[in-house]
Amino acid sequence: MLVLARKQNEAIRVGDEVRITVVEIRSGRVRLGIEAPRHVRIRRDEIASVLDEPLLEFEIGAGLSEW
Repeated sequence: MLVLARKQNEAIRVGDEVRITVVEIRSGRVRLGIEAPRHVRIRRDEIASVLDEPLLEFEIGAGLSEW
């Protein structure tokens, strides 16, 4: 894992197409702005696994998955 320190209005880039900017820091919370192409899926980690499980079940049931 790469850990970076950023101040408000500073950004990092992931590859050539994704830019993450620290928009605001207040009361121990950080707000991030993410610029990415439409084909890049962006989800909060805590809900990603919840959303992926039913999709995987549908793919297996529909014969779409390689499992």
